Amino acid sequence: MNADNNAERFDPFSHTLVETKGFEELQVGDRFPIPSRTIGDANFAAFQLASGDNHPIHYDEEYCKALGYDGLLAHGFQLLIQTCPGAGLFPHVLGDCMIGFIEQSSKFLKPLIAGDTVYPLLVISDLKKQTKTGVVTVKSTVHNQRNELLMEGEMKFLVKLKLE
Repeated sequence: MNADNNAERFDPFSHTLVETKGFEELQVGDRFPIPSRTIGDANFAAFQLASGDNHPIHYDEEYCKALGYDGLLAHGFQLLIQTCPGAGLFPHVLGDCMIGFIEQSSKFLKPLIAGDTVYPLLVISDLKKQTKTGVVTVKSTVHNQRNELLMEGEMKFLVKLKLE
């Protein structure tokens, strides 16, 4: 078989990670865990570089220790990005039904300290059907290895409905 014939048969749209679902197939309570990860010095340095935030609480261990913390404290947005839907399967499940990310809110409840392992989770909490689109509301949470809830929030996504 030559490479040209093989390329003609390959359909990149069939190269999917998971089976996609339309809005109508989603259910309140559907869970989308995001892989756990340990947040180390490299994560802190990368976030500082991207954000431009140069407060010493995010990069000076001695400063943090003087304030009574065990290590560097992550910026709230550094904690928030742990719930990025693309780090898990949620947007893959929606596939081409996804139109866009339209809203986000969050509460930061405890600090994320360098060396913590985070366990992000997205859970569908509401589905609002509209005429040609729907809004999927997702509750987001991040726990650490000590079973502490560090952050909770909500995200909303606009998705296409199947038109029949």
